Amino acid sequence: MLMPSIFGENLLDDFFDYSFGSHKTFDMMNTDIRDTENGYEITMNMPGVRKEDVKAELKDGYLTIQATTDSSRDEKDSNGTYIRRERYCGSCSRSFYVGDAVTQEDIKAKFEDGTLKMLVPKKEAKPAVEEKKYIAIEG
Repeated sequence: MLMPSIFGENLLDDFFDYSFGSHKTFDMMNTDIRDTENGYEITMNMPGVRKEDVKAELKDGYLTIQATTDSSRDEKDSNGTYIRRERYCGSCSRSFYVGDAVTQEDIKAKFEDGTLKMLVPKKEAKPAVEEKKYIAIEG
């Protein structure tokens, strides 16, 4: 149980705990990754985020998913005076290393009902063939 902070902090900060809000940052982008025979299935929860606010990028072998959200809820009384206004805006991102052999075209993604599902195939990096280069010897 949390005890109110008396020294050095505002007592009301503990009383008005922000964890009761509808946007809990610890619930944002919870991710499940399932290892299958052909690849990885990534399921990511993004409550309150629209499809157009989600971006996925593949760069240098890292898959980065970024989500932004901007919402406001206004409640008015019968006179039209605000009795409460709440606004939330923010962004978060997650990155996963998927390997240099995976290309953007290999990854399949679908966003539905606040859940992003991605299929990332398993690809082994092809070892570079060492090319022998000889030095010309005069004489």
